[in-house]
Amino acid sequence: MEPVELTRPPLAVGVMGSASGALDEEVVVRVRRLGAAIAASRCTLVTGACPGFSYVAVEGAKHAGGMVVGISPALSETEHVQRFGSPLEGFDLLVYTGSGLMGREVINIRSSDIVVIVAGRSGTLGEFAIAYDEGRLIGVLTSSGGVADMVKELIERMDKDTGAWVVYDDDPERLVGRLIDYYRTTHFRRPSTLHEISPTGLA
Repeated sequence: MEPVELTRPPLAVGVMGSASGALDEEVVVRVRRLGAAIAASRCTLVTGACPGFSYVAVEGAKHAGGMVVGISPALSETEHVQRFGSPLEGFDLLVYTGSGLMGREVINIRSSDIVVIVAGRSGTLGEFAIAYDEGRLIGVLTSSGGVADMVKELIERMDKDTGAWVVYDDDPERLVGRLIDYYRTTHFRRPSTLHEISPTGLA
């Protein structure tokens, strides 16, 4: 049997955002572009496998031929659909954690090399808090409403240096590019990261 060359997994970019409520159409367009930009950058999209803005990112990523992983709060497919009212379509892999909504948030963040915050309410606030406290690289899609537009003030009020680095941008393609560039040149040195990438930025 011929030996197979094994490669490192691609970077995982988690998109965390509002799972319910009215979705602003202008933001929907940008979030779909965000998902497509993640796919075009050959990164894996990670979401909480829920409806709302995160699922809009899933649609964008799949349209661009990307890989999508969903971290479900449910114990099974039946619970995922019936109890949590969440979609099955569009995911290449669904991980059934059985951890509930709050427990799923920790797994969401720890499964992501980069975390992007879009709009969001209390659940997204929890995910941001975990990512920030664990020193993650965080992107914020600005002018998307909700928690995303409060992040700067939250950080100022917390006044806590965790080693997290936050990138703000209202343009989804530019945001993804800036995040990946920062990860590969600087943030890979953080002990919380999963990939060992050389200082040249090459995987």
